[in-house]
Amino acid sequence: MAEQKMMHANNATNLADILERVLEKGIVIAGDIKIQIADIDLLTIKIRLLVCSVDRAMEMGINWWETDSFLSSKAKEAEMEKENTEMKKRLEKLEQKVKAA
Repeated sequence: MAEQKMMHANNATNLADILERVLEKGIVIAGDIKIQIADIDLLTIKIRLLVCSVDRAMEMGINWWETDSFLSSKAKEAEMEKENTEMKKRLEKLEQKVKAA
């Protein structure tokens, strides 16, 4: 008969504590990749990764998701309102041209 070992939740608790600390404090990973031939830069890639909670990001002044129309319904509404206003202006100009002709 196979021997069954009792599993403890200590590892899960430690992992949860580590994740909580990382999200609370934040962690930044940065790196650059540069491809050169004969001292001529052919390609440069800058990689920046920030892992933290939304609250911590807001404290640091990072809130790009609020203005990204793919992530925020408010930003999408603002973008659509702007587009609507521009379309109305174009329509008014076209109507004026038709009346003048």
